Amino acid sequence: MFNTQEGFHTYYVYILTNSYRSTFYIGVTNNLKLRLQQHKENLEIANKSFASKYGLEFLIYYEKFVWIQEAISREKELKKWRREKKIALIKDFNPKLEFLNYHFDSI
Repeated sequence: MFNTQEGFHTYYVYILTNSYRSTFYIGVTNNLKLRLQQHKENLEIANKSFASKYGLEFLIYYEKFVWIQEAISREKELKKWRREKKIALIKDFNPKLEFLNYHFDSI
Protein backbone atom coordinates (compact mmCIF):
# COMPACT_ATOMS: atom_id res chain seq x y z
CA MET A 1 0.00 0.00 0.00
CA PHE A 2 1.31 3.48 -0.89
CA ASN A 3 1.64 5.91 2.01
CA THR A 4 0.93 9.46 0.76
CA GLN A 5 2.36 10.95 3.98
CA GLU A 6 5.75 9.26 3.64
CA GLY A 7 8.51 11.83 3.33
CA PHE A 8 6.28 14.72 4.38
CA HIS A 9 7.13 16.56 7.55
CA THR A 10 6.86 20.06 8.91
CA TYR A 11 9.93 22.25 9.19
CA TYR A 12 10.04 25.84 10.31
CA VAL A 13 12.30 28.75 9.53
CA TYR A 14 11.85 31.18 12.38
CA ILE A 15 13.02 34.55 13.61
CA LEU A 16 13.49 35.35 17.28
CA THR A 17 14.08 38.71 18.88
CA ASN A 18 14.65 40.13 22.36
CA SER A 19 12.24 42.19 24.46
CA TYR A 20 13.48 45.39 22.76
CA ARG A 21 13.07 43.89 19.27
CA SER A 22 16.60 45.10 18.51
CA THR A 23 18.39 41.89 17.48
CA PHE A 24 17.28 38.97 15.31
CA TYR A 25 18.13 35.28 15.29
CA ILE A 26 17.16 33.10 12.31
CA GLY A 27 16.97 29.34 12.70
CA VAL A 28 15.41 26.18 11.32
CA THR A 29 13.77 23.30 13.21
CA ASN A 30 11.29 20.46 12.82
CA ASN A 31 9.77 21.14 16.25
CA LEU A 32 9.22 24.84 16.88
CA LYS A 33 7.57 24.35 20.27
CA LEU A 34 10.55 22.39 21.59
CA ARG A 35 13.05 24.77 20.00
CA LEU A 36 11.41 27.79 21.65
CA GLN A 37 11.60 25.99 25.00
CA GLN A 38 15.29 25.27 24.40
CA HIS A 39 16.02 28.92 23.64
CA LYS A 40 14.27 29.94 26.86
CA GLU A 41 16.15 27.32 28.90
CA ASN A 42 19.48 28.45 27.42
CA LEU A 43 18.76 31.96 28.70
CA GLU A 44 18.04 30.63 32.17
CA ILE A 45 21.32 28.72 32.40
CA ALA A 46 23.40 31.61 31.01
CA ASN A 47 24.42 29.70 27.91
CA LYS A 48 27.11 31.34 25.74
CA SER A 49 25.16 31.02 22.47
CA PHE A 50 24.34 34.04 20.31
CA ALA A 51 20.64 33.75 21.16
CA SER A 52 21.23 33.60 24.91
CA LYS A 53 23.86 36.36 24.85
CA TYR A 54 21.31 38.78 23.35
CA GLY A 55 18.23 37.48 25.17
CA LEU A 56 16.58 36.17 22.01
CA GLU A 57 13.53 34.15 23.01
CA PHE A 58 10.54 35.86 21.41
CA LEU A 59 9.14 34.46 18.17
CA ILE A 60 8.13 37.19 15.72
CA TYR A 61 8.16 35.33 12.39
CA TYR A 62 7.97 31.80 11.02
CA GLU A 63 7.45 29.94 7.76
CA LYS A 64 6.44 26.30 7.32
CA PHE A 65 8.05 23.88 4.88
CA VAL A 66 7.49 20.26 3.96
CA TRP A 67 11.07 19.53 2.88
CA ILE A 68 14.10 20.19 5.06
CA GLN A 69 16.20 21.18 2.02
CA GLU A 70 13.78 24.02 1.25
CA ALA A 71 13.79 25.18 4.88
CA ILE A 72 17.59 25.21 5.06
CA SER A 73 17.80 27.07 1.77
CA ARG A 74 15.33 29.69 2.99
CA GLU A 75 17.18 30.08 6.30
CA LYS A 76 20.44 30.73 4.43
CA GLU A 77 18.68 33.21 2.14
CA LEU A 78 17.18 35.19 5.05
CA LYS A 79 20.48 35.29 6.93
CA LYS A 80 22.05 37.10 3.95
CA TRP A 81 19.38 39.82 3.86
CA ARG A 82 19.99 43.31 5.18
CA ARG A 83 18.18 44.26 8.37
CA GLU A 84 15.68 46.53 6.58
CA LYS A 85 14.58 43.71 4.28
CA LYS A 86 14.16 41.34 7.25
CA ILE A 87 12.03 43.92 9.07
CA ALA A 88 9.83 44.38 5.99
CA LEU A 89 9.32 40.59 5.77
CA ILE A 90 8.48 40.35 9.47
CA LYS A 91 6.06 43.30 9.32
CA ASP A 92 4.28 41.82 6.29
CA PHE A 93 3.64 38.67 8.36
CA ASN A 94 3.33 40.30 11.79
CA PRO A 95 2.59 44.06 11.40
CA LYS A 96 2.76 44.89 15.13
CA LEU A 97 5.86 42.76 15.77
CA GLU A 98 3.91 40.84 18.39
CA PHE A 99 5.53 37.94 20.21
CA LEU A 100 4.02 34.76 18.74
CA ASN A 101 5.35 32.10 21.14
CA TYR A 102 1.84 31.44 22.45
CA HIS A 103 0.91 29.95 19.05
CA PHE A 104 3.11 26.98 19.94
CA ASP A 105 2.35 26.61 23.66
CA SER A 106 -0.49 24.14 23.15
CA ILE A 107 0.95 22.05 20.33
